[in-house]
Order: sequence, then structure tokens, then C-alpha cells
Amino acid sequence: MNIVIIDYGAGNIQSLKFAIERLGYSAKLSSSAEQIRNADKIIFPGVGEASNALQQLKQNGLDEVIPTLQQPVLGICLGMQLLCKSTKEGNTTGLGIFDVDVIRFSQKVKVPQIGWNEIESLNSLLFKGIKEREYMYLVHSYYAPLCEQTIATTFYDTNYSSALQKDNFYGFQFHPEKSGKAGSQLLNNFLTL
Repeated sequence: MNIVIIDYGAGNIQSLKFAIERLGYSAKLSSSAEQIRNADKIIFPGVGEASNALQQLKQNGLDEVIPTLQQPVLGICLGMQLLCKSTKEGNTTGLGIFDVDVIRFSQKVKVPQIGWNEIESLNSLLFKGIKEREYMYLVHSYYAPLCEQTIATTFYDTNYSSALQKDNFYGFQFHPEKSGKAGSQLLNNFLTL
């Protein structure tokens, strides 16, 4: 299987690569539009700041390539947020896959949310073998509100989308590569879609 992790300077790429290798697959990092288009599965990771990340994507024309992809694509954390219409972080226009605008948590809670929290209302074959209220690892200050494409929710200040799906595009706000056995199961579920 040809697995490509989109390389645009996002921070969590090595731990993701190791998590995929532990499942018995290999993944290559690439910023090449051609290699990304020819992949069987694509992972769009992200740790960082939205407007800078989008600039990096634009440098290689990936902001235009990603929305045209037909194979399964998984956005993780900032990667998921950039697949949305926009994000308040740096007032950044997103890639417009998911029909939701990413906003910041209120002043009532500590940001970023760092650590383990539950995912629930699981509504996708992607969650095969994952139980309701499973704990996943999160680090974020911005979130996607509930919308038509929500396939899992988490509560922190409010119920929000911890996973999204539209057609061949999937998104996790949490980090499956840092979420132990359940996170590995989710990555495996994506790779075997």
C-alpha cells in the first residue's frame, strides 16, 4: 500500500510515521503533488499555527491539490481544521471540505486543552472496535463546532466535533498516534478502509 504523509513542516510527522510502522506499513513523507495524487491513502497531519501552515501548503500548490483528491484522506489536529471552511486562528480561510468554521474555546476553560478526553457519539465504520467514551489524546485551542459532518464528539467547555467525515475525507481533532491502543486501532481502520 502506498501511504503518503503530506509534508509541509507540520510538527508531529515522526511519531505518526512510527505509529504507522508499528502497524506493519510504511509511509513516505512528501510535498510532491504527483506523489500525493498517486497515493492509496493520504494523511494530512498538523501541529502548529493555521495561517503559517496554509502558507506552507500554498508554496507547493497543495491547497489546490488536496480538495481534488479521490482516495481516503485523514486530517489530524491542525490538518483536520485546515480541511474546514475557515479557522479563527490567524483568520485563515480553510480548504472548504468540511462545512464548518473552526473557533476558539471560550475564556472559561484553560487553553490549550492538553491531555486525555473521551470521544463519544461514534458514527462511522472508522470506529470499528472502538468503544463509546474511549479516551484519546488532544492538544488544541481551537475546535470545530458540531455540524452535519460530525462523526464523534468530545466535551470541553462545550460539545464539539472530535471527528469529521465527508465522502473520502476524514478528520480527527485528537492524535491517534499518541492515543495508545485505541489510537492504533483507529489508524489501522483508516489504512484498511
